[in-house]
Amino acid sequence: MLHQLSWKVGGQQGEGIESTGEIFATAMNRLGYHLYGYRHFSSRIKGGHTNNKITVRPTQVRSIADDLDILVAFDQETIDVNYKELTASSIILADARFEPASPEGCTAPLFAVPFTEIATELGTSLMKNMVAIGATAALLNLEETVFQSVVEEIFGRKGEEVVAKNIEAIQKGREAIAEQIGDRVGEWALAPADGQRRLFMIGNDAIALGAIAAGSRFMAAYPITPASEIMEYMIKKLPLVGGAVIQTEDEIAAATMAIGANYGGVRSFTASAGPGLSLMVEAIGLSGMTEQPLVIIDTQRGGPSTGLPTKQEQSDLMAMLYGTHGEIPKVVIAPSTMEEAFFDTIQAFNIAEQLQLPVILMTDLQLSLGKQTVAPFDYSKIEIKRGKIVEALEDEESKDYFKRYENTEDGISPRILPGTKGGIHHVTGVEHDETGKPSEATGNRRTQMDKRMRKLNYLQFDTPIYVNAPHEEADVLLVGFNSTRGAIEEVQETLNAEGIKTNHAHVRLLFPFPAEEMAKLADKAKKIIVVENNSTGQLANIMKMNIGVHAKTTNVLKYDGTPFLPRELTNLVKEKI
Repeated sequence: MLHQLSWKVGGQQGEGIESTGEIFATAMNRLGYHLYGYRHFSSRIKGGHTNNKITVRPTQVRSIADDLDILVAFDQETIDVNYKELTASSIILADARFEPASPEGCTAPLFAVPFTEIATELGTSLMKNMVAIGATAALLNLEETVFQSVVEEIFGRKGEEVVAKNIEAIQKGREAIAEQIGDRVGEWALAPADGQRRLFMIGNDAIALGAIAAGSRFMAAYPITPASEIMEYMIKKLPLVGGAVIQTEDEIAAATMAIGANYGGVRSFTASAGPGLSLMVEAIGLSGMTEQPLVIIDTQRGGPSTGLPTKQEQSDLMAMLYGTHGEIPKVVIAPSTMEEAFFDTIQAFNIAEQLQLPVILMTDLQLSLGKQTVAPFDYSKIEIKRGKIVEALEDEESKDYFKRYENTEDGISPRILPGTKGGIHHVTGVEHDETGKPSEATGNRRTQMDKRMRKLNYLQFDTPIYVNAPHEEADVLLVGFNSTRGAIEEVQETLNAEGIKTNHAHVRLLFPFPAEEMAKLADKAKKIIVVENNSTGQLANIMKMNIGVHAKTTNVLKYDGTPFLPRELTNLVKEKI
């Protein structure tokens, strides 16, 4: 039996590749397996090669597998593009309609299965994906009933006849492959799972759910890959709790609407990717100057310009840290797991209101769109912290303006919502005095700048660095952020097993940088290797700026649009040791 199964389905975009993977993964999740799914897709609506690779284990998995056990191909391009991931113990299930052929050098056996022909005989060629699911079920020695509840859930609204036809398609697919491989049926069966129920979601869903749990009731956004699913989730769910979503004309409007709603007392946010964040830069400065809370989700993708809209990259870091003209306090957070994406979103809203500043929650495409199993979130951990909101004034009849920007010891001024009696004050993007009135006086400028920057001294963030450091003195310290965590964890396990003392630090708070914590970890390592999906080593440069360590820091960089794979990363790291 296999401890890990890597399964992939591929074809042309728009012919049901995503739904095929979704049906397979959902069924495996309900059996209690851990899953990690990653989609390769083109930056167009229809056409172009796409595939969905799903890693399945009885134990936790947070990365894509290097190899491939089963490849389901609906066209020849799928075989030609993906065969190098196959081994001699793998298998190709290809639709017989295109007369599939194995490329030179491919050692995996190929079986032509009449997916389309069987589906057409049952009434529609669209059911070829269900035939493929049936063939997969045979290889894994799974009963058709494993997929029945999923089929009923997806197709139930279309009637019993449609459900019955899809279940029959699964049965026919099972029979078709069994005729060809005989006693090899079940050869790719997985070790039993624990049977526990888990959530199965993409990172964007975890973020959106976190926003609702945090009390957000307004989102303004413009669609953009790979952030759109956040808005789509909120459009479906936010009205159920009395909230609203507005699709704006552009990202400038989205950010300023979110600022305005926060000014009015409604927890609000926006979400975008690199190109949209470029348009929001001035609004981020407005949030900092007016001291209005603002939460922004940045889902990184390949750049610059339109770049690689549907591919993995981590190249927005410097822009998010230093993109604003002038100087303002801000916080940049980088979750690395589904659970962190959920709870860090809640922290982002709390921090934005407590410190009255912009907070950027930065993910990347792999984390945002990769679909993973995760244990149900513990809602008892959620705390809503709104900061210094003044709900009423003792002297409501005072003719004096409210000191909205009062120079306080912690730099955080009392915040009053519009309409509160006696709370009149100015709000302006120019420099201002304590009541908000414009002021260019040199003394006032120093006072207000110092006050704003002082806020960061009072930032409270849970676990600024995820640390797995079993060695007091390490040969290697592996460092990363966002979705590289899963691959790095597997590399660390491999290196430690080989006698190379390896620690791991994953940075979750990028600004202000946790220099003290990182310096302690760096001091314990002979060499520091920073793993990043960009070409300039942005995180490594941030580390050098904050803690030095130039001499013993090196990079492993990948910027071809694809994520790191565990064995690939292991080899790259060994070259640096």
